Amino acid sequence: MLHFHLGNPTTNCTGVSRRGFIAAGSCGIAGLSLPELLAQEAISESLGRSSGRKKSLILIHLDGGPPQMDLIDPKPDAPSELRSPFSPISTSVPGLHLTELMPQCAKIADQLVFVRSLIGSDGKHHAFQCQSGYREKDLQSIGGRPALGCVIKHLKSSPQDQVPNFVDLMQGRPLVRDSARPGFLGIRCKPFRPDISHLWHRELEPGMKGELQRLGNGHKTELRLNPNLPSSRINDRLGLLKSIDQFKRTLDPSGSMLAMDQFHEQAYRVLTSGDFSEAMDIQKEDPKIIEAYTAKSSKTGTQSYTSEGPDSLLKFMLARRLIEAGVRVVSLSLSDFDTHSDNNNRMRHLGPLFDHGFHALIQDLQSRGMLEDTTVLAWGEFGRTPKINEKGGRDHWPNASMALMAGGGAPGGLVLGSTDREAGRVIDRPLQFADMIATLYKKLGVDPQSMIHDQTGRPHMLMNEGNPIPELA
Repeated sequence: MLHFHLGNPTTNCTGVSRRGFIAAGSCGIAGLSLPELLAQEAISESLGRSSGRKKSLILIHLDGGPPQMDLIDPKPDAPSELRSPFSPISTSVPGLHLTELMPQCAKIADQLVFVRSLIGSDGKHHAFQCQSGYREKDLQSIGGRPALGCVIKHLKSSPQDQVPNFVDLMQGRPLVRDSARPGFLGIRCKPFRPDISHLWHRELEPGMKGELQRLGNGHKTELRLNPNLPSSRINDRLGLLKSIDQFKRTLDPSGSMLAMDQFHEQAYRVLTSGDFSEAMDIQKEDPKIIEAYTAKSSKTGTQSYTSEGPDSLLKFMLARRLIEAGVRVVSLSLSDFDTHSDNNNRMRHLGPLFDHGFHALIQDLQSRGMLEDTTVLAWGEFGRTPKINEKGGRDHWPNASMALMAGGGAPGGLVLGSTDREAGRVIDRPLQFADMIATLYKKLGVDPQSMIHDQTGRPHMLMNEGNPIPELA
């Protein structure tokens, strides 16, 4: 387990001054120490690196499945028993309407892409399809398909990296069901998963807590923040390296390793550079920026005990900080859109929360000159039923899902696809989850039809389903 100490400014044995120290604890990441992970990453095949500035991605999972008709696909002409109570509002794009829950995004609609026609949902409560483009059981006999971030880690990692390539900040269902799984690439491509539960609370339902316990150590969080770690632990470089070396017995059984000294040096560089630690320390952010990301509490909405509050939007800010530090892919979640009951009151809380966070993130990236190179995509595992059930809720609806996208060079003010007058069926330009993921790969400089190899050396086409969307790629 890696631990962070976010304390007072100090200087380590290399003379590097920083506020936080990182040290290797008594447990490796999934049984491997950091240099061993770095060694295995360096063995990974590279399909080529794009020139110029690095392209990055922030994936926002709207945990539970957002109701499309209550957010970006208003249907004021739907039958009264189906119609959303949230009125359509005008946007900065003539003729484009969102619901009244999305006023901030309406102001910058000319910078956003609205996808109203996603189909082919697996219909399951996890983010795996939003992370990979595939259904959970695809290639399950060899470990399953890898998540996009794990593929980027596999292809783009370098011994010179100062920060991880893929950081997973997901909580709730995505953590419990391991949506960011590396699949057939193996544990060396697992994401870095900091424990942020002490910063942002996301209550798990009792059944999910039991599921997490049954799944065992493979689902434990990594990089736990530890305020009690003494800074003297890291002042002794030899002691640090010796602590890392004790895990050599868990080296890749294939024996395909480069010289361990190289990876010890990289491990030390990552652990002492301070880049990752600095990025994780959100208290170092400008208070004005923190205020910009903090939404006001809804006076009319209802916050479910599994939903998050206004401070959860600081996860959006943390994602920006990590991208700014050099992380290539960051995934995070906003809970809980699983509105089987009391949909309207819960959406009065969740809708403005998401609207505020997405708007703040896009504006922040743009002000820093980062939006052109950073793609932001928000979506959920499926949509929700046009029909309101007897509990006043909307149920699972895989037939039509939504997505909201910005940045990465995508044209703004674009609407892809359309649904019928109830927002229940796609009637124009159906798009698959795999099409969206293929588009993201292309934006990150990876050919989605390239070949990657599993742990046995067998080749697989990265995306044998889905095609990049021409307007977005």
